Amino acid sequence: MIERLRALSLDVLVVAAFGQFLRSTVLRLPRLGCVNVHASLLPKYRGAAPVAWAILAGERETGVTTFVLDEGMDTGPILLQRAVPIGEDETAGELEARLAELGADLIVESIEGLATGALVPRPQPAEGTLAPKLHKEDGRIRWEWDAGRIHNLVRGTQPWPGAHTTLRERLVKVHRTRIADREGVAGAPGLILPRRDRLLVAAGRGVVEVAELQPAGCRVLTGREFLNGYCRAPGEVFG
Repeated sequence: MIERLRALSLDVLVVAAFGQFLRSTVLRLPRLGCVNVHASLLPKYRGAAPVAWAILAGERETGVTTFVLDEGMDTGPILLQRAVPIGEDETAGELEARLAELGADLIVESIEGLATGALVPRPQPAEGTLAPKLHKEDGRIRWEWDAGRIHNLVRGTQPWPGAHTTLRERLVKVHRTRIADREGVAGAPGLILPRRDRLLVAAGRGVVEVAELQPAGCRVLTGREFLNGYCRAPGEVFG
């Protein structure tokens, strides 16, 4: 493989969502270097899941960075960055789709800048935050958390690994939530609150509206459909 790449006499090698470290021999092959596009504003969220972790952390803004790869994990000198706001109810999958379009444009601009000499890579700060790969357990909803944190968990883990809870020891996937404005409403964490057409759940602080969810073996339901078909009596508790 190295010999095949060497035979191409590469000017630049573009890497996106590769998930592995390139060997130093590969990094040195292109005349202008290996350019990577990363879905965060580096040095924030270096690693495999930058979009998810930005949402999990409650960030209001993220973006795309192009940089020249070195032997570290997303530590190479920066070429260009573009920031974008994160929607209050936007999921990781929705945000990734927006960032992918922005990243494609930024890669073209970066290559043109390198080729003309208009872009000079600038070193990153040594300190940064990490965004490791998510695992299934990372999607478990802890209803004792405050409503905002639960909402961010659901958004940040959609589509992978997905947020989940249980009802009567049966797995329930939670696809979409909102923060409900229910000042003064009290209940133990996870308690399903009796409302006619909205599935409201008490959190450790505040109330979460579950807009879309999926009991095991069932299709995706709206909160209203779930209330009509699955809640047998008042006082049911998730988790």
